[in-house]
Amino acid sequence: MLDCVIAGGRLVPDGRLISLLADGLAGGRLAALGPAPDCRDLLELLARVSDGRPGRGRDHPVAAVLALAAAAVVAGSRSFTAIAGWAADVPAGVLEDLYRRCGAARPGAGPPSKATIWRVVTGADAPALDAVTGSWLMDRASAAGNLACPGHGGDDEAPLIPVRVDGKTVRGARNPDGSQVHLLAALAGRPGVVAAQIEVGAKTNEIPMIIPLLDGVDLDRAVVTADALHCQRATADYVHGRGADFILPAKDNQPGLFDALDALPWHDVPVTHATTDRGHGRIETRTIQVTDAPGDLPFPHVSQAYLIERHVTALNGQPLSDIAALGVTSLDATRASPQAIADLVRGQWAIESLHWLRSPGVPQPVVRRCTGRPAESFCNTPPWVPCSLSLLFRRSPSRDRTPSATPVA
Repeated sequence: MLDCVIAGGRLVPDGRLISLLADGLAGGRLAALGPAPDCRDLLELLARVSDGRPGRGRDHPVAAVLALAAAAVVAGSRSFTAIAGWAADVPAGVLEDLYRRCGAARPGAGPPSKATIWRVVTGADAPALDAVTGSWLMDRASAAGNLACPGHGGDDEAPLIPVRVDGKTVRGARNPDGSQVHLLAALAGRPGVVAAQIEVGAKTNEIPMIIPLLDGVDLDRAVVTADALHCQRATADYVHGRGADFILPAKDNQPGLFDALDALPWHDVPVTHATTDRGHGRIETRTIQVTDAPGDLPFPHVSQAYLIERHVTALNGQPLSDIAALGVTSLDATRASPQAIADLVRGQWAIESLHWLRSPGVPQPVVRRCTGRPAESFCNTPPWVPCSLSLLFRRSPSRDRTPSATPVA
């Protein structure tokens, strides 16, 4: 079981792994992890989330219940019964300290029941919970100095912070109308922190949702990367208007831009950076050519264009594939070298790890359709961030609020 020390000031046994969630609930005072200056208390942020319960007569604050549920899920709980059982095993002194920090009227009321946990989690405001979770994770990463990528940015410029955007349909999760849940996420920083996520409704798509997604992300010194679907003029205008930069691939969805890039004299542009990787029974060589963008390029705010080629061979030298990718960036040559551009383009694939986490077969609390309420999340985290603070179930007003024992995964 995860040693989730909820109250501060308790020593951590040597050699034990304590999650970021535990440190956040302890106010950044766990001995094994050291202090966390300038980080907001996770409980204070969770207290801002509304859960729909009436204000009078509540023994269990929403922050305490959400914190216990999240810690239980991180510890491996996969059902509301398991979450309630995990909460019941929390030492009484630790639980009382947690409730007191949350401002409970009766700190010694004991652990919440399964029904209470179910009501709080299913009634919580999903966008608000996503927002406070992303904010807390970004605070933690910023305080630890894990956002900026070293070597990205000019000599006199602050290091650049990658913000990778991509969407994923969460298979096994359904909306009340039967449609699948599709989430668009922004993964920020070098280690990859889910800074924000937003649901893409069944009657829309990712393109118009990227702007409200990025509205909730601090884009100071940021470089937004995404797939070719988001190579849109409106997106480029928005990112530029926020004072950030972008690196976007160009494909057939922007035929004018693609043809203009393809017509550039690439045979006269030298290869300025190359890497060779050997593994998985193949040898992969990547090269990049970068040139100043022509003034008549049919896309706004572009400073440079690039051509990345990937050549894959078997270990015996037999060619397997050759792929070329064109793209544009608002970064000029003084702020991003060809190597930095290549690293940022390749770093876009880091968000695939988040998709892997959300795929079926991976142990995660993404629930299936259940009696009473369809599923949503608890999937606001990449694999290397042991903190998961999103919803287990989506609200469905057509159903009553009876707890369900349906497994979470």
